[in-house]
Amino acid sequence: MLAAARRLRKTTAFMVVAIATMFAAMDYAEARKGGFGGFGSRGSKTYSAPPTTKTAPDAAAPVQRSMTPQPAQSQRAAPGAAGQAANAQRPGLFGGFGGALLGGLMLGGLVGMLFGGGLGGFAGFLGLILQVGLIVLLISLAMRFFRSRQQPATAGPNPFQSAPEQRGPQAAPFSFGGGGASGSDSQGFAQPDTLPYEATAEDLDQFEVMLAEVQDAYSREDYAALRQLATPEAMSYLAEELGELASAGKKNVVSDVKLLQGDVAEAWHEDGKDYVTVAMRYSAVDYIAKRDSGEPLSGDPDAPAESTEVWTFVRSSGGDWLLSAIQGTG
Repeated sequence: MLAAARRLRKTTAFMVVAIATMFAAMDYAEARKGGFGGFGSRGSKTYSAPPTTKTAPDAAAPVQRSMTPQPAQSQRAAPGAAGQAANAQRPGLFGGFGGALLGGLMLGGLVGMLFGGGLGGFAGFLGLILQVGLIVLLISLAMRFFRSRQQPATAGPNPFQSAPEQRGPQAAPFSFGGGGASGSDSQGFAQPDTLPYEATAEDLDQFEVMLAEVQDAYSREDYAALRQLATPEAMSYLAEELGELASAGKKNVVSDVKLLQGDVAEAWHEDGKDYVTVAMRYSAVDYIAKRDSGEPLSGDPDAPAESTEVWTFVRSSGGDWLLSAIQGTG
């Protein structure tokens, strides 16, 4: 009986480790599925979610890498937003010292179970079953808690969104009034220093051209071209990505970029600069390959794939448009 209990104890310990690993893998997969965080600057709206549009009905990923200081939400946020910010900063169920302590206890318990220490007899076996059930329950509750907090606060896909219409040869992929009010802030931050800006047809044509130019320069690792197309901050993040790929012996090949649909999320003027945030759905042949041989590692080198991203462009008065920020969607 004792030998069978010891064998079952070890088997159960391995099952607990497997369950914990499975939950972690699921969480990582969901994080990747949700898209990577954005980078760059959108001026005073950097940490405000751009309005959703017909092109991008899902919420854009928040800007996670930016040189723009975060605003004092307690002073500028709408009623209730300060409490939400405090909750967002509060350690989670397994955060802080309590998480480290619980993790240590779990690890110690598992090691004890694996090597036969700390538990014995039928009473120990029953205690083990209770502990395993409690651990699994805690992991399940924690994962549900984290998922509920990671869900975007903005609305999901518009139920009235129709399928993309077939465009004639003279139809422009961009449309005005995509879904956001110019100069507004979807998170309730007061923006007394911003003024509405109306993007022109020439602006939108230029954004379409820059979409292809930035992708081409990125694929060719042409840093000089990227400096001409992006702000120094956005350029630094793009160069960082290229450097990480190069250090891993990889390269990102992008070609045949075509804008399929686009619209303006919001446009405004502040501090002598014009900002336009646009949602763009485009197709491109996009894959990762080995640097030395060109052998594809991920992605399809023979078929284009569609992507939807939110790009922000900025220009000083009388200057040229520059890419300022990129945010993924859904």
